[in-house]
Amino acid sequence: MKQRPVLGDWEIPRIHSTRTSEKRDFVELRVPGMTGSLFQDLNTEPTRIMIAGSLYGDEARDDFLNKLREKYRAGDPVTFVADIVTATEVKYVIVETLRIEESAARPDQVDYMMVLRESPPPPPPPDPLGGLDTSLLDQAGKLASTVTGALDAIEALGNIPNFGDPTPKLKGALSGVQSATQGINDALNPLRAVFGGA
Repeated sequence: MKQRPVLGDWEIPRIHSTRTSEKRDFVELRVPGMTGSLFQDLNTEPTRIMIAGSLYGDEARDDFLNKLREKYRAGDPVTFVADIVTATEVKYVIVETLRIEESAARPDQVDYMMVLRESPPPPPPPDPLGGLDTSLLDQAGKLASTVTGALDAIEALGNIPNFGDPTPKLKGALSGVQSATQGINDALNPLRAVFGGA
């Protein structure tokens, strides 16, 4: 069976072995007076995938090293697809370890080994509005345009009376009321005498 793992958009060439390493973390809790221990499950460690292969010829070597080292230097999570990770949740990996070996005994052959480590992609950047309902901003914009439109309509009506200080007219009306009621006090004096008022 030919192995065709794909790292990002790049098919890894000339593979002769692929291995995975999966480990579950436990903390052992010793209980005094009890035979054995309790174990607390801390879930799984990130899966590691070891891929080894060989390349032949300078051109194949240079192309391989350029593509692989570009992903290694970037250090960004990239997608990974391979038969060996079937039934796992591995979707993204980083190139954790890279080993290249040349030997004088095999002058045209370059052996490589890489370790990929499971790494989910980074979370999206935080929302600068902190989850506020952005429809409120739309409503505020509509309200501002409505108010502007209303002010333009009022201005189009022509001369608008000045609604300044209304108290001078009220003072004049109050003077009229005071002069009209000035004789009431004198008219009430006979009634006060009858009822014994002062």
